[in-house]
Amino acid sequence: MSPTAIIILLLSYFGLLLILSYFTSKGADNQTFFIGNRQSPWYLVAFGMIGTSLSGVTFISVPAWVESSQFSYMQMVLGYLLGYVVIAFVLLPLYYSLQLTSIYKYLEQRFGYWSYKTGAFYFILSRSLGASFRLYLVATVLQLAIFDAWGVPYWVSVAVTILLIWVYTFKGGIKTIVWTDSLQTLFMLAAVGITIWQIGGKLNLEIGQIAQIVSDSEYSKTFFFEDWKDSKFFWKQFISGAFITIVMTGLDQDMMQKNLSIRNLKEAQWNIFSFSTILVLVNVFFLSLGALLFIYANHIGLSIPEKTDEIYPLLALKGYLGPMAAFFFILGLTAAAYSSADSALTALTTSVCIDLIDVQRFEEAKAIRIRKRVHLLMSLLLFVIILIFSLVNDENVISSLFKAAGYTYGPLLGMYAFGMIHKKKVLDKGVPFVCLIAPFLTYGLQYQAPILFNGYQFGYEIIVINGFITYLGLAFLSSRFIYAER
Repeated sequence: MSPTAIIILLLSYFGLLLILSYFTSKGADNQTFFIGNRQSPWYLVAFGMIGTSLSGVTFISVPAWVESSQFSYMQMVLGYLLGYVVIAFVLLPLYYSLQLTSIYKYLEQRFGYWSYKTGAFYFILSRSLGASFRLYLVATVLQLAIFDAWGVPYWVSVAVTILLIWVYTFKGGIKTIVWTDSLQTLFMLAAVGITIWQIGGKLNLEIGQIAQIVSDSEYSKTFFFEDWKDSKFFWKQFISGAFITIVMTGLDQDMMQKNLSIRNLKEAQWNIFSFSTILVLVNVFFLSLGALLFIYANHIGLSIPEKTDEIYPLLALKGYLGPMAAFFFILGLTAAAYSSADSALTALTTSVCIDLIDVQRFEEAKAIRIRKRVHLLMSLLLFVIILIFSLVNDENVISSLFKAAGYTYGPLLGMYAFGMIHKKKVLDKGVPFVCLIAPFLTYGLQYQAPILFNGYQFGYEIIVINGFITYLGLAFLSSRFIYAER
């Protein structure tokens, strides 16, 4: 596709989002922005959460993993289902019973002021890095595909990217996001489906034959029970998947804000059940797409890129699959990235307003002014972080920063686990120190694991270790030696 065609596509796409924003933000106030007045249809939230859970990174990387990891990622996806059961029957009832707008308010009620601020801080840090990284990748693709040809500086394209998100979210917030994310999920899934169909056509395959060729390929092996040290070992991935879901969905304001916008607990639970079922099917399609990409590349004698993440963009944008595949690739990539970034911006604004500023203590007019300023400031923060990523321009450093964000969820896991399992009080002022030390101890343990545990290497399960260390720290702070009940 030419740069002009891509820019027309993107302008049309964002025009549609702005139309949705106009109709969904009429009469919006802070309650509309934060929790959609608790009137969001559960089925719409369930569908839109698919796009939020995935991202531009997932859109490109999950198919690329198939070359080295086959379908082993499905082991983690099955673990997700266990995590969603915990969210539906443990966390959601807690949040609804307390009528929370920010889920970190629970930490204040359970432990105290400093625990509450620590939880909110870790979320803000994690989401700022995560959302910026996702937008950085998309902005880079768009820069190469469009703006370089026009001589537009990178910072201008990033500014436009952030501005577009700000424009369609600044008024309606979560109420708008519920609708726009559903539309963006539809575009993303259409992109995957169209690409699969196009590859099938190139290989002269019917629908049933496409499924059969994927099933018969070397890429389709799903379960790995042979070597417990292997990163693909079933129980490592299954258990990690469950805890990742609990932490990065159930303890994440971004993901839970949509659930809290639903009318009641029962509908919110239906949302989780529907969403998790759809998510499993969507990941099957992504992995099948990955297998087909490599099968087709081998069929036409195309050399597999050293960085396998480049395989989908290469086939889609270089004419190997035709103009329709290129069209939907750009559309799907943009939808996947923006559906996670727009909700992240809304959630970050909510957390800063509720958890750090406590805007609810002000009259409505002043609270709305504060929220709009915070929304703008958070947009600027994402802009600055993306530019820092571009200046570093070192994939290893950026990857390390992105992975480091995962460490910040461990303390949240430890705090919520201790709070819900025990009734003991803790020394609240000591909680920030525990949550600061735990990730460093976890990193040290991960670094030394091959020496200490006969070659064993931690993978995604490191978040469980991080949470457990935090849990032990809180147990120490609750001991009579540290905390004496008054």
